[in-house]
Amino acid sequence: MTRGNNATYSDSSLVKIKPFIILILNFNICFHHISASSFLNLNDLTNSDRPFFDDISPRNVSAVVDEIAILRCRVKNKGNRTVSWMRKRDLHILTTNIYTYTGDQRFSVLHPPSSEDWDLKIDYAQPRDSGVYECQVNTEPKINLAIVLEITADNDFRDVKTEKRFYDSKAARAKILGSTEIHVKRDSTIALACSVNIHASSVIWYHGSSIVDFDSLRGGISLETEKTDVGTTSRLMLTRASLRDSGNYTCVPNGAIPASVRVHVLTGEQPAAMQTSAAIGIRAYTAMITIISVKMLLYISSLKEQMYRRER
Repeated sequence: MTRGNNATYSDSSLVKIKPFIILILNFNICFHHISASSFLNLNDLTNSDRPFFDDISPRNVSAVVDEIAILRCRVKNKGNRTVSWMRKRDLHILTTNIYTYTGDQRFSVLHPPSSEDWDLKIDYAQPRDSGVYECQVNTEPKINLAIVLEITADNDFRDVKTEKRFYDSKAARAKILGSTEIHVKRDSTIALACSVNIHASSVIWYHGSSIVDFDSLRGGISLETEKTDVGTTSRLMLTRASLRDSGNYTCVPNGAIPASVRVHVLTGEQPAAMQTSAAIGIRAYTAMITIISVKMLLYISSLKEQMYRRER
């Protein structure tokens, strides 16, 4: 075979191999792009009409203490997605669709049938309700609409010179003793406590939207209420914690503002080390595709080297 024929053979082989090289590289780039998007929701891939907020309502809402506060949220193209309201202060999910997930019964959702409105309603609004709330839709990635609520108390007053606002600190209220976000291991004991700055006649604890039932088949639940010089202290204990015990617990004293604490029951992992199986799968699959791509490139490189040797 002459050198000219060798050159022709080499050029022809490279022309045949080149599309495969481009195909592999493009496949690898596309896969990394998809995995970086955390596996797009199938609904989003098949439906181009993604949900969005009809952002015509005010982002800043004011209400008077003991009156009704309403935060507006209108969602277009909701489809089968879920609309939730979250309190930004403690990252507590208050509602999901029409269901309420808090022991504070002042919170509810206004959703007329077949409407696009998912408004958060707060009865008997209190100064402690002031803050940022988010209306969220569980698309991928998630979309949210933040609304700032300010509750003005009748006994508030404003310093005209400094424009500082002062609130009545003597209002009857409960306070969680310790952190409002608790992590405990499974089969251990959950110990919750709240203090009230008045002598409350009774204190009820809620788990989610249900009153904690001391006579339930679960067993291992006890409540201790103590009157002190400055108020009332309530301690709730749940032995042999299970995953079902996770959630929001609310201390509701009679005649006082309630307080909530979030409990996470773990199976042994630390919160920072927790990883979803989907995330692990993405990394494993990405690594596999990368290894295959590298092997293919090495094979093509070896093939080119063999052709080069034949030319010589």
